[in-house]
Amino acid sequence: MDSHRRSFAKAFSWRLVAFVITFTVAYMVTGETHAAAGIGLVDSVIKIFAYYGHERIWFRIPFGKSESLEYEI
Repeated sequence: MDSHRRSFAKAFSWRLVAFVITFTVAYMVTGETHAAAGIGLVDSVIKIFAYYGHERIWFRIPFGKSESLEYEI
């Protein structure tokens, strides 16, 4: 079971990786560091909350989860 804290940490770590990708692509398109950083930042702020929500929704979906045992020996 993933906690809310773990889901947020996963979202944040992924957004760091994705920011670098977005920044690089935006820089290649615009040739401007400031514009690329702005695009990457706005994209990351929006998508970190979208990812967190997506993660929490999937947490509630039983598809592909194995049944947990009530006890272990």
